[in-house]
Amino acid sequence: MKAPAAALALALALAACADGERDDAREDPGDVESAEPEPDEPETDEEEDEPEPEEPEVDPAEVGADELGQIPVLMYHQLRDDGGSDFDMTPEEFRSELEFLFDEGYVPITTLQLARGEIDVPAGKSPVVLTFDDSTRSQAYLDDDGEIAEDTSMGILIDVAADYDDVEPVASVYVISGSLFGGQEDGEEILAALHEAGMEIGNHSHTHPNLSSLGDDEVREELGRNVDVVTSIVDDAEVATLSLPLGLFPNDESLAVSGEWESTGYEHDGVLLVGYNPAPSPFDADFDPAAIPRIQTNVDPEFQFGSAWWLRALEDGSNVRRYVSDGDPDRISFPEEVEEELAEEHADRANPY
Repeated sequence: MKAPAAALALALALAACADGERDDAREDPGDVESAEPEPDEPETDEEEDEPEPEEPEVDPAEVGADELGQIPVLMYHQLRDDGGSDFDMTPEEFRSELEFLFDEGYVPITTLQLARGEIDVPAGKSPVVLTFDDSTRSQAYLDDDGEIAEDTSMGILIDVAADYDDVEPVASVYVISGSLFGGQEDGEEILAALHEAGMEIGNHSHTHPNLSSLGDDEVREELGRNVDVVTSIVDDAEVATLSLPLGLFPNDESLAVSGEWESTGYEHDGVLLVGYNPAPSPFDADFDPAAIPRIQTNVDPEFQFGSAWWLRALEDGSNVRRYVSDGDPDRISFPEEVEEELAEEHADRANPY
């Protein structure tokens, strides 16, 4: 019995030594990293609970905000290797104009956003509306992978925009519903791909007639049939703006804004003209969404009232003021000396400085 008793005494002595070593370790301030966390203080992920810091408010004066300035609405047609007519461009000219716009701080929006005054671009930047008439094949077709082809207007826009952090490749494409992108059998697929890519699909009639030469019922059919065709292909498309074929109103101008054909109604929040100057701000008292002017694209700065001529004038600012955003879509900032230009219905959002 003496051996087990001796073993027990030895075990108790070793346990006591071990407890003494642990007590010494807890009292040693140089060994805090090895200390166990207290059971009543569980670890938490404090970073997830901390709110993100708010963006500092932009001083409109610092960025030269003028949301009563004018907005270029550019009118494009076909791309042609030889340049085509005065209404066409080469692919290189088109790419160069886009690069110039984005380098100069322009950010694309759609016609519908302009017409509704829903302009949300970064502070110090300016909106531009890129419009494309006639749904030609040079504007868009699909490559072998089912993607928008890189050598088309839409493909070039997507490619150029990828080099700019603040630029989304959006445009307003005005389709002739009786001849979608050359009238070939893939026209419906192209239309759906453009909608999926974020492009606005607009009304350019069913057969591109002179609306002023038609009776009222024929006008309703031309515009209503377009909406019917487009929405039957892309059921969630909102066909809410019109580019007048040949730039001509019907005899009853109200039919360009709204009407009904068979069971299809149409309602256009914006109607585009052909000529030849920038559009007023949607907050300007002179803005008429049923008659929005456009600028013919032309890379020659000596071609009076073409895109290069107007963009230079907007940059110079001596005769025409450029719309410059304050970065806050809920307010309208402008120099106080132009306050009389503001439409009364927007007075509650006014922020003169």
